[in-house]
Formats: sequence, structure tokens, C-alpha cells
Amino acid sequence: MTSPAEPEALRVVVDLNRCQGYAQCCYAAPEAFSLHGHEILFYDPAPPAERRGAIERAVQACPVRAISLQAGPDDGDAP
Repeated sequence: MTSPAEPEALRVVVDLNRCQGYAQCCYAAPEAFSLHGHEILFYDPAPPAERRGAIERAVQACPVRAISLQAGPDDGDAP
């Protein structure tokens, strides 16, 4: 559990089967997303909490809703 002063960890999940390479996330959060070639998306799955605003803009900018943002560290297969 994080203390009130400590920002909560973020987890970015991209459905690469849904992603169509429109690159709107790259414009909204270039420090977290980049497109290589026409179809290969590179992204930071655990960005620092300071980037939350940019990541949220990227989630909203995706025309096919392939990006989701979750609070907390990656728990693997935990429900």
C-alpha cells in the first residue's frame, strides 16, 4: 500500500490486436508511446505517476480504444 504522499504506480495496457497504428497516443504522450514503422507500437507499460495526465490524454485520443490505464503495479494474472 502506498502512503498518501507517495503517488500510486501506473500500469498501461495496450490491446495490440485492436491497435490500428493511428498514432494519436504518440502525439498525446510522446514520452510514453512511439510508433516504429507503420504498425509497431512501443510503449512504457509502467510509466512514472507524473505522466498520468499525458497517459490519460493518450487513452482518450485512441480512436479504437486500444489503451487502458490501471492504477497499481503489474500483478501478472491476478484478478
